[in-house]
Amino acid sequence: MSTVTATPKPTVRNELSLARINLMRAGYAFMAVGLALVKWPQLPEARTLPLFEGTTLALLTAMSLLAILGLRYPVKLLPLLLFETTWKLLWLALVALPVAVNGDMGAAMSQVAFNCTFVVFIIAATPWRYVWSQYVRADGDGWRR
Repeated sequence: MSTVTATPKPTVRNELSLARINLMRAGYAFMAVGLALVKWPQLPEARTLPLFEGTTLALLTAMSLLAILGLRYPVKLLPLLLFETTWKLLWLALVALPVAVNGDMGAAMSQVAFNCTFVVFIIAATPWRYVWSQYVRADGDGWRR
């Protein structure tokens, strides 16, 4: 009788160094602290905000809470870093850049664009090789589960 032995998958600990995991934690801390300082003080008056501002406040507050959870579970919350990077780069490319090229950027948009440039810290904290191996080049096994 032949037995089939499954080869264990490499653990995350083998794929990501402790330094890389701590760098991810720094990225989560950067998000959590920044959003907590800016957004949490607005929460008591959230019901009085216009629709878009209230929606944005709720979304960014939720992101800050998830970023706090990312301090404990940095790899499991990796999609949060990807979301943060994606929305900011999209906004900068599709909204801020065309407006800046036309010379129509006002003070409010300039402030948002400036705030979005801090995404460079999140980009630096993201383990891109790991993202590639786990999300892009996953050999199709994720579709079979």
